[in-house]
Amino acid sequence: MASASASLFRRGVLRLCAGVVLCASAGFAAAQTESTARLLVGFPPGGSADIIARLMADKLQGVLKRTVIVENKPGAGGRLVVESIKNAPADGSVMMIAPETISTTAPIVFKKLTYDPAKDYVPVSLLVQFPFALAVGSDPKVATFAEYVQWAKANPTKASFGSPAPGSPPHFFGLLIGKSIGVDMVHAPFLGTAPIVTNPAGGQISAGISSAGDLIEHHRGGRIRVVAVSSENRMPQLPEVPTFVELGFPDGVGTGFYAMYAPPKTSAAAIQQWNQAVRQVLAMPDVQEKFRSMGLQPMATSPDEVTRMTTQGAAKWGPIIRASGFSLD
Repeated sequence: MASASASLFRRGVLRLCAGVVLCASAGFAAAQTESTARLLVGFPPGGSADIIARLMADKLQGVLKRTVIVENKPGAGGRLVVESIKNAPADGSVMMIAPETISTTAPIVFKKLTYDPAKDYVPVSLLVQFPFALAVGSDPKVATFAEYVQWAKANPTKASFGSPAPGSPPHFFGLLIGKSIGVDMVHAPFLGTAPIVTNPAGGQISAGISSAGDLIEHHRGGRIRVVAVSSENRMPQLPEVPTFVELGFPDGVGTGFYAMYAPPKTSAAAIQQWNQAVRQVLAMPDVQEKFRSMGLQPMATSPDEVTRMTTQGAAKWGPIIRASGFSLD
């Protein structure tokens, strides 16, 4: 009789424990669903990186069934945010959206980085890719890239070009174009895209180089003239503008990209979950339309593809940077 009572007692305890476990599991799943996820961006509100992040956050909320907010952590040309991601919880609640420069050009132009691109964050997926563009303004008054090349060869000391930041891909793309046309073009570094429009328009510099999306509306408005783009094919947004390749400059191919990254030691399951969510968002017609209107090509990839493209970028820009002797520290 005592044995039967003990058996019943043990079964009751086991059922109780099982119930507790089930409740705890359900509670954990609910917490995961309801918890807030953060997208860290290394630039201030209003710029391309911020717009990309906010559109992604808005759509990811519906896919992931959780609140997704954007946190701007500007500073050091977008590198400061890496300090936050490398120390963030590796539980899938924090992601970073950043340009390829944090892994491609920054390790070359800075001898002392505060992070290790190989260890302090891991790729999740590419988000968007974009070409660069060369635009001219009021002086010289040329209508085509061929006319600009002719002018630059006749006036090499005046052949200056601006970029939105020293040490940025447009900076080194300008050096690449200068080498391709046989002119040692003088780099004029600025902070941001606005001077890339106002200075050529005012005749202070002969050309500006930036991401094509930053120049499209100013080209349409007539303030500047985009005369060539660095994509392999013409951009749908600028069908009248030829590529450097079709103009006879095969080295004039170059692209930048924004990607999503996770903290180190984030589980493969969490990365896969975010990767699939990104794929769903980038497949949405309204998201594609918005990005393309900005001169951006939406492109979801595997984490390995982000690594491959980063390696290719470092291989492309490395020799140009080293040959220039440029350094930021």
